[in-house]
Amino acid sequence: MAKVGDELVGPTQTLQIQQLDPDVLVMESAWNGGTDLPPAHLHPNQVERFTVLEGRLRTVIDGEERSYGEGEEFEIPIGVPHQMTGDGAARARWEVRPALRTAEAMERLFNGQFDGFLEEFSAELRLVS
Repeated sequence: MAKVGDELVGPTQTLQIQQLDPDVLVMESAWNGGTDLPPAHLHPNQVERFTVLEGRLRTVIDGEERSYGEGEEFEIPIGVPHQMTGDGAARARWEVRPALRTAEAMERLFNGQFDGFLEEFSAELRLVS
């Protein structure tokens, strides 16, 4: 089970868990650049808040494309479809409220454990077609 201090390393993104309690999951996310946007998804029970620490993030939030730079903050409300990636190398603080089982979901994704994932973590994440 994911815990504070854990670092999850994927091919295009690294996450470090900084705080984990029922109210909030705080991570620092780093993208290594040149990545495509992930599939459009939403969080049916959670709000996400991002603060760009370095570089730029490229987003599509509720159909609107935008780029956020160092020092900028933005929030993704419950149920709003979105996609996001680093626009080149980038780093951001990422808060998820409430935490629910998001840390466990991220751990499974980063470890390539996809079988049954969408069903098991449907309270945390849903794909948008």
